[in-house]
Amino acid sequence: MKMANVYVFDHPLIQHKTAILRDKNTSTKDFRELVKEIAMLMCFEATRELELEEVDIETPICPSKAKMLKGSKLAIVPILRAGLGMVDGMISMIPSARVGHIGLYRNEETHEPVEYYCKLPSDIEHREIIVLDPMLATGGSASAAIDFIKQRGGKKIRFMCLIAAPEGIERLHSDHPDVDIFIAAKDEHLNENAYIVPGLGDAGDRLFGTK
Repeated sequence: MKMANVYVFDHPLIQHKTAILRDKNTSTKDFRELVKEIAMLMCFEATRELELEEVDIETPICPSKAKMLKGSKLAIVPILRAGLGMVDGMISMIPSARVGHIGLYRNEETHEPVEYYCKLPSDIEHREIIVLDPMLATGGSASAAIDFIKQRGGKKIRFMCLIAAPEGIERLHSDHPDVDIFIAAKDEHLNENAYIVPGLGDAGDRLFGTK
């Protein structure tokens, strides 16, 4: 399903794995594996617009024409810490991509993001960037992370998450209308603690076995 530059996946495999991901009885090990697998599946669609060029190759049979990526330099930027869970799935599909990191935490009273770390590839302005975070709740952290990337020269940016609330989608789209947003599942709303409903709880805690 496509809404402007917001893409909500309806692929059966993604929906099936997301359902297991939500289950409170899913173990930490299985949760990690599912996040990796969903990120891999989503990667196909999130990279659909990468530019191709025709090249000459020689198969075991004869010379031929084929299409390859046209010098695309990619950067994957997870928002710490939960975004790390999606990196392996992306790297398995795009092994040449550089990986940056942005560290944010949410102030539990204001629910606004606070930066504590930002390290990006030195040529970030020349790369197509995919920002990763499993949850898009208020949208504050995602919007701030993209602000930081733009301040450092990043231009072509996509955002990819597993679960999103309408409030987060609206905030991110409003703050960064140039950024495509890829979502495995769009949920109902945020509760009084700014958690996504029905959601899957705290993605970082479930990925790393902390509570």
